[in-house]
Amino acid sequence: MSAAYDVVIAGAGIVGLAHALAAAERGLRVAVVERDQRCVGASIRNFGFVTVTGQPAGDTWRRARASRDTWARVAPEAGIAIEHRGLWLLAQRPRAAEVLQAFMHTPMAEGNELVDASEAATRAPALRTEGAVAAMWSPHELRVESRTAIPKLAAWLAERHGVVFHLGETVLEATAGRVRTSARTLHAGRVALCTGADFTGVAAPALVRHRLELTRLQMLRVRPPAGFVLGSAVMGDLSLVRYGGYAALPEAAPLLAQLQQEEAESLDAGIHLIVVQSADGTLVVGDSHHRFATPEPFASERVDDLILHHLRQTLRLDAVEVVERWTGVYPVGAPVDCVIEAPDAATRVVVVSSGTGASTAFGIATEVFDGWN
Repeated sequence: MSAAYDVVIAGAGIVGLAHALAAAERGLRVAVVERDQRCVGASIRNFGFVTVTGQPAGDTWRRARASRDTWARVAPEAGIAIEHRGLWLLAQRPRAAEVLQAFMHTPMAEGNELVDASEAATRAPALRTEGAVAAMWSPHELRVESRTAIPKLAAWLAERHGVVFHLGETVLEATAGRVRTSARTLHAGRVALCTGADFTGVAAPALVRHRLELTRLQMLRVRPPAGFVLGSAVMGDLSLVRYGGYAALPEAAPLLAQLQQEEAESLDAGIHLIVVQSADGTLVVGDSHHRFATPEPFASERVDDLILHHLRQTLRLDAVEVVERWTGVYPVGAPVDCVIEAPDAATRVVVVSSGTGASTAFGIATEVFDGWN
């Protein structure tokens, strides 16, 4: 069985779907091949949090801004609800406040506000501001429900743009202009391999020099008391030493030294707090980060306890009911946040190597096609 397209894309996660959109909006005929019957990988195991503020300066921050704009444009057309907008980052230590003060002097802070704890308590009653020093409000973020947004985006691409999906088919071979799957052969002028955490398949020759690893994260969904409203995403002090836009500032070094004394176990587990809210009132909470060549499938109860500890420290929640737990896996290890390789003129290999796919994929895909003659 054989068919011809302008572009064939391997991978129906957010990176593959972003490339499908970029190609379709250029009037190209697009096919997407996905080895599973539906997307079950990192693209649905995250917060659905499109993060702009705090992304590393340069390409990542620029791509995140472009991706946020694309999400805002596409979501209503695809029937994807934007659950909430914006970000509160609560500084619970003076040194954390100093990082935020320094960040406010960077171009990336345009539109953000730095307020004291009392004003934060008035504007964001869910925050536990006792003992806090300051908080930063960013209006730039938005949040979707990943596990429903990804299939809705795929369905909209098929209906609105005529993208053809071949699900449950493994890509066995990809050469210039030709993709052979377990069920068919597809011909195309261009091939984009957006294979995510698969380093051993058809994209392997292009990725081997980057020495990528995998990081496994743990996340939870919890039910707060009835009537609890978050209103936006929330982060805390640990995020300031993990997100590159903050961590690269000189003021982050003293904060990291303090956290190494006070939160060594959380740092060792790669924990930094993110909390978002779903339409049913539940909260998605995380996350941790452990590197593996091949991730173990066993989650740690102690790591979940630490995440919930930081949740109670940051929000006015003394008790929550855990309703779901899961792990996710994504690539890490490259010195940049995204690997884009061109094995030949007709092929691109694109792997987000930083866990920022939901935040940057649309911007990355636009750049790939803009530069692909």
